[in-house]
Amino acid sequence: EACPHRCASLALARNDGNGLRCVFHGWKFSVEGQCVDTPTEPPAQRERFAAGVPVRSHPTHEAGGLVWVYMGRQAQAPRFPVYEFTSLPEGHVQPYRGIIRTNWLQGLEALLDSAHVTFLHSANLNSDRGRDYFKAESDYMLNDGAPVFEFDTRPYGFREGAIRAEGAARCYARVREVALPFFSFIPSAPRGPRIVCCSIPIDDVTTAQWYIPYDADAPLSPELFGAFGMWSGNPDHFNSDMGDAANLWHQDRQAMKDGHWSGITGRGNAYEDFAVQESMGPIVDRSQEYLGTCDRVIYRARKLLLDAVRRHRDTGELSFASEDIDYAAIRAVSFAYAREEDWHDVDPYALQEAAE
Repeated sequence: EACPHRCASLALARNDGNGLRCVFHGWKFSVEGQCVDTPTEPPAQRERFAAGVPVRSHPTHEAGGLVWVYMGRQAQAPRFPVYEFTSLPEGHVQPYRGIIRTNWLQGLEALLDSAHVTFLHSANLNSDRGRDYFKAESDYMLNDGAPVFEFDTRPYGFREGAIRAEGAARCYARVREVALPFFSFIPSAPRGPRIVCCSIPIDDVTTAQWYIPYDADAPLSPELFGAFGMWSGNPDHFNSDMGDAANLWHQDRQAMKDGHWSGITGRGNAYEDFAVQESMGPIVDRSQEYLGTCDRVIYRARKLLLDAVRRHRDTGELSFASEDIDYAAIRAVSFAYAREEDWHDVDPYALQEAAE
């Protein structure tokens, strides 16, 4: 962001058609990140001087309503991950960014945890709005707070099946896809709107939490995100009105007495997640945790990330980015099925068609 001349912000720069021109002294930088003009230098040395100005730049790619930036130091950027939502027509994807005062890993871990939905999000799941969206799945999530977790290793991370009992004859599977180190594909019905979330570090204690609703088959309603009370009206900072520790994130204790589980009322699940994450402090002391069976996904993610860091340190290898990965095929799904079946063998799309 800083102009290499005197460090004035290039967020203030003029859009000079095919580059940015700093408003301070008029130095210009091309879209490739090269300094191409330094009008404050004598004409005889202007071109040569500009060519020697050091500029740090990063290649970008536009897809899914987002600008993606490659921040690595490799000369050649790795293959772009063409997820399903990055190739959909305009109107099928609606990205929103939250900003939270936590370390990046805290943000990521909240996106991996299926056990907490039974408790933290119970009021939302049990509301008219929640039941209209989740339908019978609201009861599946509310009725069993101790899902059994099963995992399948994938080259991009892992697939997690959170299996809940549903009476004597049926089970309910929430099959999450985790594309490390950033993405969690949130389980939803086989067809219809779905959400993928990603946790991106801004600095050591600030995180951008992206919520990306999309529908592969139809345009999204412009009111979809707001219908869950999930935003402030600013898509670049949808939780700017969430409060902080000083006001307990607008928690309503009377509403809790009256039956609302979290007391964070009139908002969607994201606000409840954000409040809990920020309440841990900007960098949680994990030596103080007392983890249980419900945290198997947390163990797994931490181990995979630590192993990836060690491999990169020792060999330079980049994990979770194999050339063989079919990113477009990654899709999370949730479905009920007969207890005697193995969820791996169930075709959730056929189940939904039969139900219709």
